[in-house]
Amino acid sequence: MSYLEKKVNAFNANLSKVAGKIEKKHTVGAPVRPIPSPTPSQASDSSKHDLKRKRPDPPEVPYSQPRDTGTGQHIMTQITYAIEYLKSRNTPQTLSDILSYLSMQTREQSYKSSVEKILRGHDKVNYYPAKEGTAALFSFRPAHNIRSAESLLKYLQAQRTAQGLSVKELRDGWPDAEDAITQLEGEGKLLVTRNKKDNHARMVWPNDPSLGFEIDEEFQNIWNRIKLPEPGALADELEKEGLTPANKNRTMKKPVKVQEKTKRKPRSGGKTTNVHMAGILRDYSHLKK
Repeated sequence: MSYLEKKVNAFNANLSKVAGKIEKKHTVGAPVRPIPSPTPSQASDSSKHDLKRKRPDPPEVPYSQPRDTGTGQHIMTQITYAIEYLKSRNTPQTLSDILSYLSMQTREQSYKSSVEKILRGHDKVNYYPAKEGTAALFSFRPAHNIRSAESLLKYLQAQRTAQGLSVKELRDGWPDAEDAITQLEGEGKLLVTRNKKDNHARMVWPNDPSLGFEIDEEFQNIWNRIKLPEPGALADELEKEGLTPANKNRTMKKPVKVQEKTKRKPRSGGKTTNVHMAGILRDYSHLKK
């Protein structure tokens, strides 16, 4: 047997031993532990109850402190609804009508009396005391007591100033005011300014139709044919004639003063350190700029 054949046989023998060890490792494994089945326990339930957060006891309120029942806020909300109800009505309403609208007929008498007292003193409500055979009445009090086109024209003509009237304030007591304003504007009885966004009326002024007159078309054409000069041409023409425009002094710019830079003087009185070379060095300080 040659040397090469001995080496081959030894390699095959070692290879077979290693393969046997690998097979044993795969076949022999750790024992599998059985998985315990879940069983209900009372301890887990008790722990869940223990983990629940307990609510703190409510603080003790002193007996002298009044209870906050929210009645004040509630009654003011009802007052707001009552004023909106009066605003939608063109005629005065009785207290029973207002309470019926608010569904408060079954409330206690003290509560009804509180509602009546607040409405009587409210700045947006007109109160008419009761007379013989009639009950007290309530009506909405707008910023301007105007509810028709005739009353609007009368109010504007009675003004001593040329101050216009806000349409927003007018609609407060007259919701359909804008329709009448548009009609009066078409008749030439009102001057109206409108919003650019929605074209709603914003301010109104009185207008006298007798002051308006038509101009002949011939004169309109002559006027339209006149061309206006350019903005700077008029000032140039005035200067050619020796005239100074009124706004020239305002537009003239003042000359800017240029500050001259100051030259630094040469330092004097410095300490001389090269005394031993006085006969060799020369002084050129007079040539320094």
